[in-house]
Amino acid sequence: MRLLTILVLLCSFWTPGALLAGTAARTSAVHQGQVSDSQLQQTIQTKLAKSKIGKDGFRFHVSHGIVTWEGSTNVVQHKGAATRMARAAGASSVVNNIQVSAAAKAKAAKSLKRAAVAEN
Repeated sequence: MRLLTILVLLCSFWTPGALLAGTAARTSAVHQGQVSDSQLQQTIQTKLAKSKIGKDGFRFHVSHGIVTWEGSTNVVQHKGAATRMARAAGASSVVNNIQVSAAAKAKAAKSLKRAAVAEN
């Protein structure tokens, strides 16, 4: 029984460390720019096809790990989602030239105003 307890404790300490070490290695590889432009392009295309922001018809191009977004949207949050998508795919930098429509900006401002009034 004592041996079983020791074995369980050893396994519980070893497994998380091994998982964290693997995660750290993958994370550092991405941050060191080891993701090729073609890999980055393919990853973003795949993510964009599965995402709600794919319907906005955004265009992007990749050069030296830098992703540049172009297009327009009627949803303020889609601009930020595009940036997060590129960063998650391994982009070293993101240039977001997506234009948010005036109607979307007005809607967001109205929502913020309502939230501020509700707080007071």
